[in-house]
Amino acid sequence: MYDVIVIGAGPAGMTAALYASRSNLSVLLIERGAPGGQMNNTAEVENYPGFESIMGPELAQKMYDGVTKFGTKNAYGIVQDIKDHGDYKEVICEEETYQGKTVIVATGCVHRKLGVNGEENFAGRGVSYCAVCDGAFFRNKRLLVVGGGDSAVEEAIYLTRFASEVVIVHRRDELRAQKIIQDRAFANDKISFLWDSVVEEITGNDMVVTGAKVRNVKTGDVHEEPADGVFIYVGLEPLTEPFKELGILNAAGWIETDDHMNTKIPGVFAVGDAREKDLRQITTAVGEGGIAGQQVYKYIEENH
Repeated sequence: MYDVIVIGAGPAGMTAALYASRSNLSVLLIERGAPGGQMNNTAEVENYPGFESIMGPELAQKMYDGVTKFGTKNAYGIVQDIKDHGDYKEVICEEETYQGKTVIVATGCVHRKLGVNGEENFAGRGVSYCAVCDGAFFRNKRLLVVGGGDSAVEEAIYLTRFASEVVIVHRRDELRAQKIIQDRAFANDKISFLWDSVVEEITGNDMVVTGAKVRNVKTGDVHEEPADGVFIYVGLEPLTEPFKELGILNAAGWIETDDHMNTKIPGVFAVGDAREKDLRQITTAVGEGGIAGQQVYKYIEENH
């Protein structure tokens, strides 16, 4: 019986485990891959305090080293379900079942992919899903932004801080973003639009992206659109499928919590990118992990 079971070893989960273990709680950290989560897919991190620039996998390793120093146990597993038994919770993986007085869900989310040729090959070499993370690498470059919702248009506006030109590629003839956001985009001289269009392939040389093949959905015409980078915003998918039966998800699949990271179920907390929130960054994940790590200590003190 662990005091705390943390599901997911991204920055939120590792910070939660660190704070809980420093409070002398017994902690199990379950991860389905390498510790670090999406940090392992990030080339350079330049917006994490204390480091002018650090490789994502290196930052992940530094966090992991700090967590294990205070006695956190680790297990590999793909979580299938959580059972709430009141005083304790059962975390059911494919091959093992673990018991804990509390659970912190830190499973994160993934960017929805276009699923076109070149997308995977050029990830980190011109294909990005995060303007805040990667925008500064594209100073005075021509960029494509794929999507038409709030995130796509907001990120396109943000990218104009760096890029010489930003082209929004949208499959419809009008944006889905809120009107106030649309108005800002239309008023920005650096932003132009390719309406009724979809990206069919991302092209490049051996090193980096050089453009994309874009098809007009009404005429069927395909042309090569030159670009130094392609930013894709066609949605996020929370990795919360195993928790549907718990009743802690909203209609879109995100976990809803209060400011103390409590879910609707006492003793079950959630942190990081799986939460319903506005900003998904390493800094926010770490902050939430610290809060949850303290809250599980308080919860156990009061209830066990």
